[in-house]
Amino acid sequence: MTGDHQTLALLLFSTFVAVTLAITTWVSRKRQGSAEEFYAGGRLFSPMENGFAIAGDYMSAASFLGISGLIALYGYDGMLYSVGFLVAWLVVLFLVAELVRNCGRFTLADVVAARMRERPVRIAAGTSSVTVSVMYLVAQMVGAGSLVALLLGGTTEAARTWTVIGVGALMVIYVSLGGMRATTWIQIVKAVLLLGGTVALTALVLVRFHGDFDRLLRTAAERSGHGEAFLAPGLAYGGDWTSRFDFISLGLALVLGTAGLPHILSRFYTVPTARAARRSVVWSIGLIGGFYLMTIVLGFGAAALVGPGAVRASNAAGNTAVPLLALDLGGGAGSTGGTVLFAVVAAVAFATILAVVAGITLASSASVAHDLYASLRRRDAKPRSEVAVARIAAVGIGAVAIALGLLARDLNVAFLVGLAFAVAASANLPVLLYSLFWRDFTTRGAVWSVYGGLVPSVALVLLSPVVSGSPQALFPGVDFQYFPLQNPGLVSIPLGFLAGWLGTVTSREVPDEAKHAETEVRSLTGAGAV
Repeated sequence: MTGDHQTLALLLFSTFVAVTLAITTWVSRKRQGSAEEFYAGGRLFSPMENGFAIAGDYMSAASFLGISGLIALYGYDGMLYSVGFLVAWLVVLFLVAELVRNCGRFTLADVVAARMRERPVRIAAGTSSVTVSVMYLVAQMVGAGSLVALLLGGTTEAARTWTVIGVGALMVIYVSLGGMRATTWIQIVKAVLLLGGTVALTALVLVRFHGDFDRLLRTAAERSGHGEAFLAPGLAYGGDWTSRFDFISLGLALVLGTAGLPHILSRFYTVPTARAARRSVVWSIGLIGGFYLMTIVLGFGAAALVGPGAVRASNAAGNTAVPLLALDLGGGAGSTGGTVLFAVVAAVAFATILAVVAGITLASSASVAHDLYASLRRRDAKPRSEVAVARIAAVGIGAVAIALGLLARDLNVAFLVGLAFAVAASANLPVLLYSLFWRDFTTRGAVWSVYGGLVPSVALVLLSPVVSGSPQALFPGVDFQYFPLQNPGLVSIPLGFLAGWLGTVTSREVPDEAKHAETEVRSLTGAGAV
C-alpha cells in the first residue's frame, strides 16, 4: 500500500483507540469494585443499547473479513457462514436468552450450579468457557495481523507480530480498567461504525452494477475461473464425502454454537429484566440479519471486482477481500477515493477486532474469577478480591491469545471462529439445555456433559488437517492427522449430549425436585431473579 494509505489508516486507527481509551478512563473513575458493576455494568443498559452491544460483540473480524473472503474465494459454499451465524440467533431467542437471564447472575456456570453441587460444576463450566474464549480470541488476533500486514504492504512479519501484541495489550487495558460498562460502550460505537461502513460499501457495489444483482453474480462467476460452479454448492465442500460431512459438521457448529458462547451469554446479564434480555435479542437479530445479508454482496462484489486471484495473492485465506474491494470501489490504488475508502474500512475492521476481543476477554476473565477462583479459594477470603482476580486473569488470557494468534496467523478467521463455535456447541450447549429442561439431570451428568464435549472437540481439532498433515496446517511439516474432518462438531456435539445423559443415568445422586421446581419457575417467570 502507498504511504497515503498507511498514514490515513493509522490516523483513523489512532483516533478510534484514543476515543475508546477515553471511554475506558471515564468509566474507570466510577465505582468498579463490586462484581455486579465489573461483570454486568450494574445491569443498567436498555434493550436497544444492549442489542447494539450484542451485535457489536457478535459481528467480529470473522464476519467482516473472513466470511466475505470465503465467499470471494468459494462463492456459494462461503455463504454457509452467513446463514449459519444468522440462523443461530433463533436458537438463542427461543431457548436461551430469557431463561439464562432469569437463572444466572454473571456466567454460564451460574445457570447450571443453581440446582447442582457448585464446586465441580463451576470448575468444569469455567474451564470450558475459558477454552472457547481463547479459541475465539485467536481468530480476532489473526484478523488484526492480516489487516495490518496488508496496510503495510505485507513485507514484514514483525509488523504483524507487533500488531497482535498491541491488540492484546489494548484488550487487557479495556477490561481491567473499564469492566463491562466500558466494554459495552466500545461495542456500541463499533457496531454503529461497522454497520455504517458495510452499508456504504454494499451501496457502492450495487451502484457499480446498476442495482442488477444477477449481473453481479454472473460477473463474479466469470472472474472466479469456475464458471457456474462458483454459484452452486460443492466448490469447497462437495469434492468427496469427507468434505460433505465437513459441511454438515460446520453447519451444526455454527447454528448451535452461538447459544454456548460465554461472551454472548454474559450480555444477557447487563439488562435489568428477562423481558429486556428478550427484546435485546430482537434488536440484535435485526441488526445482525441486515449485516450478514450485506456480507454476501461484499463477498461476491470482491470476486467480481477484485477477483479471487488478487484476493488470494494478498492473503491466502481471503481475509483481505473487503479492504481490497474498498480500494477498488474508491477508484483503485493511488487514487484519493481509494485511499480514503481503504483507510476507513481498515479502521472499521480494526475497531471491530478491538471491541470483540474486549468482550471475549471480559467473559473469560469472569469465568476464571467467578467460577474457578471462587470455587477454589479459601472460605475466609474477601469476596471483593474476585474483581482483582478477574483483572489479573485478563492479563494471562491476553498473553495466551497473543501466542496462539501468532501461531495461527495464516488461517482464515471465519474458519477459526467455526472451531470455537464447535467447542461451544459441544461443551456448553448440552449442559445448558439439560440444566434448563431435564428434571432428572444430576451433578455427574453436568460435569460429564461439559468434559464429554470439551475433550473430544479439542482432541479432534488437534488430530485434524487443521493442525498437521496438509500444506495449509499449523504444522505443515509433520503429520499426526487421524481425524479427516476440519470441524469436529458432527462428532463432538452428539458426544456432549450423550455424556450428559450417561452421567445422569449412572449417577446415584437423587435429583432435587424442589430445586428443579424453583429453577423452572424462576426461568419461566423471573421470580427471584437477580
